[in-house]
Formats: sequence, structure tokens, C-alpha cells
Amino acid sequence: MKMKSLAIASILAFLLFANPVAAQDNWSYQRCLDYALSHNLTLQQSVLQKRLQELTLKQNRLSQLPTINAGANAGYRFGRSIDPTTNTFVSQNLFNAGLNMNFDADLFGWFTKQNAIAASKYQVYAANYQLEKARNDMGVNVANAFLQILLAEEQVKISKAQVDLSMAQLDNTKKLVAAGSVPESNQADLEAQLARDSSALVTAQNNSIIRVLTMKALLNLDFAVPFQTELPENIQSVSLLNLAETDPEMVFSAALANQPGYKADEAMVKAANRNLASARGALYPSLSIGGGAGTNYANTNYRQYGAPIPYIDTVGVVNVNGSMYPAVKPGAFRMTELTPFGEQFSNNFGQNVGVTLSIPILNAWQLRGNVERAKIDQQDKLLTLDINRQKLRQDIYTAHADAVGALQKYQAALTTERASQKAYDFATKRFNVGLMNTVEYVTTQTNLFRAQIDRVSALYDYIFKIKLLEFYRDQRISL
Repeated sequence: MKMKSLAIASILAFLLFANPVAAQDNWSYQRCLDYALSHNLTLQQSVLQKRLQELTLKQNRLSQLPTINAGANAGYRFGRSIDPTTNTFVSQNLFNAGLNMNFDADLFGWFTKQNAIAASKYQVYAANYQLEKARNDMGVNVANAFLQILLAEEQVKISKAQVDLSMAQLDNTKKLVAAGSVPESNQADLEAQLARDSSALVTAQNNSIIRVLTMKALLNLDFAVPFQTELPENIQSVSLLNLAETDPEMVFSAALANQPGYKADEAMVKAANRNLASARGALYPSLSIGGGAGTNYANTNYRQYGAPIPYIDTVGVVNVNGSMYPAVKPGAFRMTELTPFGEQFSNNFGQNVGVTLSIPILNAWQLRGNVERAKIDQQDKLLTLDINRQKLRQDIYTAHADAVGALQKYQAALTTERASQKAYDFATKRFNVGLMNTVEYVTTQTNLFRAQIDRVSALYDYIFKIKLLEFYRDQRISL
């Protein structure tokens, strides 16, 4: 029995008096929220989605500018080929090079690009609303995690107080047993109760650690960083639910005006309408203007230079009175050389400009398929809007019912705790004078412990649910 008591005392000394080596760092709800908004990985993904939509809008806007492309080419040709500088056939190895530039611009396309730009604008609006919704949801998640930590810490405090009380009762009972006033079985019963209370304390402390780890994961905070919550002022004196100010239909009307998720759905419907108009515009003829310029070089292009050089060319013989004389013809020729690179580029430079009318007739049903897909997407976005609107109403009515139920549960828990405290006070007096046995006394003490835990749990459950209802109404949470 003495060894058992010594082991229990050692465990309790470790639990109650051991302090963490690392210094604690106080974290308020607002600090947790600010850190989460800057470091949470899911929010960072939402920021990237917003940037992608902004990039799409930028690309669609720039698509209205003319398309300009430049190119260069060089290569060898072998055997019979066409000289690009003279457009004649040559039968020799040919080296050629060229430069070209082309442009193309839309003149009229039934506002296809303009509608695509408008659709991208609404998609950017939707991305902004989605990011705002993600930030608001993060506020709810952080508030829930923060309240869970506070609840776990309160449970640890209650469990420690219960252990302290059991230790004090055990010490007093040991003295009474030694004096022969009470049987030794009373001491054994209290030692068993102390062991149960110590186990409950370990469970509460472990639960507190898990709640802190959950918060750190939400914040994307290193698990080795010290974390100590900063208790909000007047957290215990939370206001009661005002049914007039939190009527579910009134909250729903406010949510439709303020809820960014619903605004995002509306923006996506407008984007789908514009995408449908853009797809329909592609079914009609389009008018565009285009042009280009280019030049080339070939190593078969020669030029003449210098003054003509006369010469006599014998073309045959003639018979004059039986005598044969050569027949000659005077001529002249000029020296030749490969035309210089720059001169060829200058001589061969050409330009073109023209207008093109494009009439879609048969494109393997691609254009009409795009229209049908845009129609389906439009209907899908409308259904999404209606579904989310219905879900928002359901969530608000559910949150209101939960808040009312949590209030009633909290009030019942308060009543139970008061009654359990009164019963425990009477039991303590009766136990001290020997009018109650240990089992009955321990049962009364356990009932008070459970009532205290239930009251704290009901309190923080009610706080979260009333704050959730206020969040739907105001789109913000404050603790």
C-alpha cells in the first residue's frame, strides 16, 4: 500500500510541478487569424487561382492587338531547284537565305473577343470573392480551433483541481486511519479515486496538446514553436442569444448581400453568359486585315559591271569566187560578279497587304460544339447558384437551431453544476462527521467533476455556435 501511494505521489509531482523548458509565446485569436491568413497553404492556393484568372484576363485583352511575327531562313539546295531571287530553274548547288515579317489584325468578329474579355473580368471578380470566402472560412476554422484549445485548457484546470482535491482528501483520510477514526478501506477507496483522477488529468493534458497541434497545422506553424493561448476578456460572460437580431430569415437576407461565396456564384453566371455570347460570335463570318514584307539572297545571283569589251566572233565561212573566207560578227561582253548580300536584300525586298473574309461553313462541328458546351456550362452555373443559395439558407437555419439548442444545453449544464456543487458541499460535511461512506462520497465528487466538465464544454460549444450565426450575418468573427 505504501509503494502504491509513493508511485501515485511521484506521478502527480511530475504532472503538477513539471514546467516546459521552452518559453511560452502568447497567441490571441486575432494573432492566430492574421498568421493563418499569411501562411495557410490552402489560402496560398486560392491566391494562385486568383492570379491565374488575372493572367487569363490580361491575355484576352492583349489578344485584340495585331499579331506580328518575324522569321529568317537559310539553307542549301542540291540538284535542280528554283532560284528564289530570279524564280528560274538552276542546276547547281544553291545557298539561299531570307527574312520575312507578317502581321494580322481582326477588323470585325461579332464581338467574340470582347465577350471573352468580359467573361474573364467576371471570372476575376469570382476569384476575388472566392479568396475572400476562403479568408472568412479561415476565420471560422481558426475560431473553432482556438475555442477547442481554450476548452481543453479549462478541462485540464478542472482535472488538476480534482486531483488536488483528491490528494487533500487522501491525506486527511490517512490521518484518520492512523488515528483509528475510519476504516482502512476508506483510504483504499480514495487512492483508487486519485488514480482515476490522475488518469483523467493525463487524458486532458494529451487532448490539450492535440488541440494545439491542430491549430499549428492550420496556421502552417512549426510544431516546435512554443504556443500559449491568450484568453479573451470576458470569455466566460458571453451574451445570450438574441432571437430578434438573429432571426434565420433576417440572417439569410444579410448573407445574400454580404456572403462572398454567393457573390462568386453570381459572377460565374455572368461569366458563363459572356462565354456563350463569345462562342456564338464564332459562328459568323469574320473580317481581318493582314500583310507582310520579305526579302532573300542566293549565291547564284550575279551582276555585270565595268565597260563593254569588244570582240570578233567567227560564225562560219563564205565562198567568194572560189575562195573561202571566214564570216565574222563583232560583239561585246561585260564582266560579272556575285551580287553582294546587301544589294540582293535591297533588290528583292517586297511587301503585301490584304483583307480576308473568313466564312465558317463546316468545321467538324467544332464551333457549334463550343456553343453547346457554353450553354451547358451556363445552365450548370445557374444550378450551382440555386444549389448554393438553398444550402446557405439550410446552413443558416441549422446554425440558428444549433445555437438555440446550445444555449439551452449550457443553461441546463449551469443548473446541473450548481446542484452538483450543493450536493457535494452537503456530502463533504456528512463525510467529515462519518455520516456518509467513502463510495457515496466519491460518487458525489465524481458527479460534480462531470458537471463542471459538461458546463465548460457546453459553454464553448455555445460560444462557437452563436459566433457562427453572427458570422453568417456579419461575415466576421470576433473573440
